[in-house]
Amino acid sequence: MAKTPPVQIKSNLKPKTLDLGCGLFKLPGSIGVDIVPLEGVDVVHDLNQFPYPFQSNVFDYIRLFHVIEHVNSIVKTMAEVHRIIKSDGLVEIVTPHYSDTSSWQDPSHQWHLNSRSFEHFETTSETNYYSNARFKIEFSEIKLLKLYKLLGFEFLVNLQNFSSHYRFFRKFWEQYLCTVVRGKVMTFKLRAIK
Repeated sequence: MAKTPPVQIKSNLKPKTLDLGCGLFKLPGSIGVDIVPLEGVDVVHDLNQFPYPFQSNVFDYIRLFHVIEHVNSIVKTMAEVHRIIKSDGLVEIVTPHYSDTSSWQDPSHQWHLNSRSFEHFETTSETNYYSNARFKIEFSEIKLLKLYKLLGFEFLVNLQNFSSHYRFFRKFWEQYLCTVVRGKVMTFKLRAIK
């Protein structure tokens, strides 16, 4: 297979934003990448093929909106995202929580993730030897089903965003309650460390 030449990024795009797996819902002002040449897709590329057709240290912001659960290797994908994002760049990942039925009903989902899945890329992780890509998790939020949000469970599960002292609420929910008080969607904001 012929190697795809790197895509030249226009310098007037500030900040330089990449929407990986954008589909029909590309983030306005971003460069959209998808495997299918849909309307609005700027670069047609299979996210399971490495390297991506971009030079290193190009983007300020990369979004993966309901994409990471579809890739063949999260570790390789995050390493490639780390390569093309600038130091201190922001990566936003949105994915179903493994306790939600949407995580399991789509046969193209290869991964079922929880709130700690991206900790493996932090410098403090005991298992960060899988990859040299390093990120700091600045924010992680879990949306719960509407009933549990109304009952206040969503607030408790996300208290750790205000202080790490409250992390035990999320850990307790995820280990003991999430099969009953189900999660819906998770959002992560990761800062690239180089």
